[in-house]
Amino acid sequence: MWWLFPLFAAGSYLLGSIPFGVIVGRRAKGIDIRAYGSGKTGFTNSLRTLGLGPSLIVFSGDLLKGALPVLLARQVSPHASLQVVAAIAAVLGHDWPIYAGFKGGRGVATSFGATAAMMPPVAVFLLLFGGALIYVYRYVSLMSVVVTPTGAVITWLLVLAGWVPPAYGVWGTLAALLILVLHRENIVRLRSGTEPKIGQGGQRRPRPGNANP
Repeated sequence: MWWLFPLFAAGSYLLGSIPFGVIVGRRAKGIDIRAYGSGKTGFTNSLRTLGLGPSLIVFSGDLLKGALPVLLARQVSPHASLQVVAAIAAVLGHDWPIYAGFKGGRGVATSFGATAAMMPPVAVFLLLFGGALIYVYRYVSLMSVVVTPTGAVITWLLVLAGWVPPAYGVWGTLAALLILVLHRENIVRLRSGTEPKIGQGGQRRPRPGNANP
């Protein structure tokens, strides 16, 4: 059933494109979240800009965008590669959403949702590990760039042990690479000590050509 692959790729991309950060921002505060903070639509910028309650709604929606396509793919096909195609397409939709001018987030919550649907025990470990990093260091971006590659390594160890299919290892690698690339500016700020911690940031972004918005 080769046709399932393009079908799931297209459907998962469209689902992943639902911009929960933009929708919740407009409903909660009447703003376009992309005009504030980092300009991204995910949980971290929502937390800085909208507050805890609305940002949890954003996180839940973004997580489900990754989990639901994978769970559906598992129901209709025995091939793990279909789950991976669905997961990647959902993350691409979140990062470059067709409904929001291709300006989305960095895909952390959506990637986590897909991983949770594939490997729940791994997701629980990563959640606890990530929570500990945030508690100690107060940087969400640090959690993202550490936990995601850790998840990829763990997944490949499970592949080598024969506990999960090799396609899951491919998913872990691609998800980690994409998240690291999209966090390259955060990595520079972390190294220079200028990255905002939880509770910091969220100011309105300067408009192009205007240094004093």
